[in-house]
Amino acid sequence: MPFDEAIERFARVNTKDVEATVCSRDAAPFVKWAGGKRGIIDQLVNRLPDKFGEYYEPFAGGAALFFEISDNLKKAYISDSNLDLMITYAVVKDMPDALIKKLEDHAKKDSEEYYYKVRAQHNLKDAVDTAARFIYLNKTCYNGLYRVNKKGEFNVPRGRYANPDVVNKENILAASQALKKAELRYREFDKITPKSGDLVYFDPPYHPTDTASFTQYTKLDFSEKDQQRLANFALELHRQGVYVMLSNSDTPYIRNLYNNTAWNLSVVSAPRLVNCKAEGRVAVKELLVRNYAGNDPGRDTG
Repeated sequence: MPFDEAIERFARVNTKDVEATVCSRDAAPFVKWAGGKRGIIDQLVNRLPDKFGEYYEPFAGGAALFFEISDNLKKAYISDSNLDLMITYAVVKDMPDALIKKLEDHAKKDSEEYYYKVRAQHNLKDAVDTAARFIYLNKTCYNGLYRVNKKGEFNVPRGRYANPDVVNKENILAASQALKKAELRYREFDKITPKSGDLVYFDPPYHPTDTASFTQYTKLDFSEKDQQRLANFALELHRQGVYVMLSNSDTPYIRNLYNNTAWNLSVVSAPRLVNCKAEGRVAVKELLVRNYAGNDPGRDTG
């Protein structure tokens, strides 16, 4: 689907003025996501600036950091270049009850045959149907992996789950409340427009390592050219007075991209919660890049 057409499709998601059940519990990511940050969330929170303005997360994924700090935010901007993901966020925000009903229907019908029937449905016209399909497949596919082919079609096989958690009603309602503070956009990472004093957290598809090489969250891989483009954009934001924090693989290539005086480099230990091989779920070292100082026991001095 052409990008302009996809933007138009996202803009047609009509979720205004829909009343929803209120939930008071703390929100957490409502989808599994490769490289999700729940396992290192405390390390990230401890490295945030003491004060900042508005919050931007342009590689949304599961948005673990947003949900963790949402109570303390005045305004947030959550975006991604994955259209179905952003439609799902929009529906969770403004139509959670309708979404829950659709997910309950998926849960009742769940089987191997039903999974592949739902997987074969692409470009659904209804936003709630799109969101319910996205979450259902995410909760029942192999290892919670999101992967698409060159046509943009989800192609992950079914996982082996005795009782998949398809309908987490309480968390969807909590996420809906948290997202009331967020403006949602379908766009590329370099289209955000933060102001001086705002905070941007970049959590892009990681540079390949010996243990992880998956970068295909959309129909286009996130290449080294894209990594370079991201580094250039991050430096531009730094020069504008924007707080920047960025996660990536600890590889020589990434270190070289951020090898200048603008950046402080830290190493954090992160459990791999989603991996193409279950036995590959081990702690790995990740690089955290920031343009400010702070509480940082993992500061890299080498």
